Amino acid sequence: MTNISKHNRELLSAEYEVGAMQPIDHQRSKDGTIKYLFPVETGGGGLFVETVFIPDHDRATLCVSCQVGCKMNCLFCQTGKQGWQGNLTVADILNQIYALPQVDQLTNIVFMGQGEPMDNLDAVLRATEVLTADWGWQWSPKRITVSSVGVRNKLKRFLDESQCHVAISMHSPLHEQRLQLMPAEKAMPLEETIRLLKQYDFTHQRRCSFEYICFGGLNDSPLYGREIVRQLQGLECRVNLIRFHEIPDVDLPGSNEQRMEALRDYLTAHGITTTIRASRGQDIFAACGLLSTARQSEATKQHIIDSE
Repeated sequence: MTNISKHNRELLSAEYEVGAMQPIDHQRSKDGTIKYLFPVETGGGGLFVETVFIPDHDRATLCVSCQVGCKMNCLFCQTGKQGWQGNLTVADILNQIYALPQVDQLTNIVFMGQGEPMDNLDAVLRATEVLTADWGWQWSPKRITVSSVGVRNKLKRFLDESQCHVAISMHSPLHEQRLQLMPAEKAMPLEETIRLLKQYDFTHQRRCSFEYICFGGLNDSPLYGREIVRQLQGLECRVNLIRFHEIPDVDLPGSNEQRMEALRDYLTAHGITTTIRASRGQDIFAACGLLSTARQSEATKQHIIDSE
């Protein structure tokens, strides 16, 4: 930067670094999945988020985070056990992409990592704008999916202001059970979320999907299939069935293959395109929040030691 004085250039060099922040740790699975741990500036530094690179033949998907911790506190999610420690800035979100060693291989990005995207909506919208704008990456919005448990007013704003795909965390079609699994059900019940979605067109460019973790004997019987069909009738969408990745101190059983296949076949036979998502990274810290929780715990212990 020769248009500023040498003295000011030296000050900038001493105080700032231009470029992306590299991941400080990673876990590599035998199936090719890689979970990266990134430092973030949120909260003044010293915090971490996870980003997962998932190669699959001619596709390469990156699962990015939008918050440190999460306010939603879903029973089955390790990230919620951290509590909420801050929203990522737009720079923190995009850094997970820019600094990825495999960035040139990416075909898709999903906002399904740590945090609730609608709870940090301004930053998420700005990040997706950078990725899709003519002056940015020029990606099609069809290459980006943003997930949500359903947040009143925020989800509507996202649907109005973005053309990216949307994925809703369902996990149970029954109000009382979903409330036990996902406290956010109280503020915006699933049926209200579905009524909102039915006001939008998902028959052309944008896709709507529902994420559904199958818990053995809890939400994988024909009763749940019938209720899902009833609620989703008239909405162009698909359902992704997901195997449960166990997390510490949570006594939830995973469903078996036969019950998941039966649920898939029932939903498909009743007009709802349904797939069983392949489990990836099971031999590493697969569930969201496990790697960052471990690193944060180490940092806290070290801080205590240093203070003594």
